[in-house]
Amino acid sequence: MRIKHHPILGEITEKKIVVIYVDGKKIEAIEGEPIAAALLAAGIRIFRKTIKTAEPRGLYCGIGQCNDCIMEVNGVSNVRTCVTLVEDGMVVKTQVGKGKGGDLDDKY
Repeated sequence: MRIKHHPILGEITEKKIVVIYVDGKKIEAIEGEPIAAALLAAGIRIFRKTIKTAEPRGLYCGIGQCNDCIMEVNGVSNVRTCVTLVEDGMVVKTQVGKGKGGDLDDKY
């Protein structure tokens, strides 16, 4: 689901539709929107799993201040999807724990 009319911003104009791949699944996204927005619009709510207990995490703060939305994007771990914009052909993967070469604290 996407917002078509915003009470402050007005009508949402048409944008370029691109394709990204999320855990091998092809989804449509709007070029330049945050990855997290594209995932939510596609019904994807789990972005990563914690290192110790594999608990699912998704969008929390939405402004790049926490680690709940981190995923592997184009082979790079720990990318904050709420502030990283969609580009055509991106490959996004659910991250488990620290990811490849991750440097996050163990609590994440």
